[in-house]
Amino acid sequence: MAIILTEKAAQQIKKQLEKRGTGVGLKLGIKKSGCSGYAYTLEYADQLQDNETVFEEHGVKLIVKQDDLPYIDGMELDYRREGINEAFRFDNPNVKATCGCGESFSV
Repeated sequence: MAIILTEKAAQQIKKQLEKRGTGVGLKLGIKKSGCSGYAYTLEYADQLQDNETVFEEHGVKLIVKQDDLPYIDGMELDYRREGINEAFRFDNPNVKATCGCGESFSV
């Protein structure tokens, strides 16, 4: 199983961890939400748990709960500017459908 972290995403994570002053990496997960079934979650992690897998690219740790891996295996996490907006973008090959607003997905 693998998650790909782009260089731009890694730079943003490093920048936020430095600003925050603490943390071991970014925790990526999913939760039941929205009209399509699931939504992504992002939070900064201060410690690692036993049930987590760590992916390290570009000097940054991306942490995923093992239960969430089947839903996001092969995903690329990027950080993009589109117009005046900047945000993390999830390019997940497992997604079968998304809701109209783009906030939730189904697998």
